[in-house]
Amino acid sequence: MKIERLNQDKIRIFLTFDDLLERGIQKEDMWREIPKVHELFSEMMDQAYSELGFDASGPLAVEVFALPAQGMVVIVTRGKVNGKSDDHMQEEENDEDVYEMEVTLEQSDVVLYAFRDIEDVISVCKQLKAADLIEDGRLYAYNGKYMLAFEPVGIELPRYHAIIALLAEYGEAASVTTAVLDEYGKLIVPAKAVIEICTHF
Repeated sequence: MKIERLNQDKIRIFLTFDDLLERGIQKEDMWREIPKVHELFSEMMDQAYSELGFDASGPLAVEVFALPAQGMVVIVTRGKVNGKSDDHMQEEENDEDVYEMEVTLEQSDVVLYAFRDIEDVISVCKQLKAADLIEDGRLYAYNGKYMLAFEPVGIELPRYHAIIALLAEYGEAASVTTAVLDEYGKLIVPAKAVIEICTHF
């Protein structure tokens, strides 16, 4: 479980599928109101407080993004629920460990991997092309790393697993969403990234 602060009132938590399995939670369970998911959320908030000093009292907006092959990204924002600010919530904070949450759930079909340097990107693209696995993809620069994004629509499972295995050999699963990349990253190759990189390098 990785936790990072995005701003004063917002944190991002990255859960791998191993994190979920350790707690006996299936990916689909994140969409259900069950005690195990509440326990996981409490654990995430405790860790956010101990690591970042993020106090999760009051109203919280929670966004959960499921990423294929990587895990889940949970974005927690402190602040207004139903138009009320923190001040209005002070008198309602007597019930400890009761989180008032608005939960948004989204499923992302984008496979996203981060690479430390361009050499790793070139190597993985050459391998993907040589194995005739995939030619598409988008390349971003974000936070000092290169990000390769693929939409594996219509790719059969064995080929999909082969693509993931290669990407994981050179990079690591990224815990950001493409919405974050589109807003804060720099799009270097908008389409057919694998072909473009193999052509130029």
